[in-house]
Amino acid sequence: MAGGLSKESQAGAAASTIMWKSFFIAAGIFACVLGLELLVIDSAIVLPLDGRGGPRVFMAPDWAPWTLISAGAITLLNFGSLPLKTSPQPPKLH
Repeated sequence: MAGGLSKESQAGAAASTIMWKSFFIAAGIFACVLGLELLVIDSAIVLPLDGRGGPRVFMAPDWAPWTLISAGAITLLNFGSLPLKTSPQPPKLH
């Protein structure tokens, strides 16, 4: 094909863009939820999955909940403010 991408390549690029958007919205929601959880709890006991070793106590720093909440909120707000990419349409004459 001379001078452009085939329709299959364009469709693959559009699907790839959609997947990146989905990844970032999921990461933003995850960061907000994790930040809210850390805001509510003081510490968590983490048990190893394989059964070896003893339980460990996890205590998040004071800045971690607010940083996760703000980073997730900024990611979600940025996602919401991005314009939708549509294929160029010819102007309609009335």
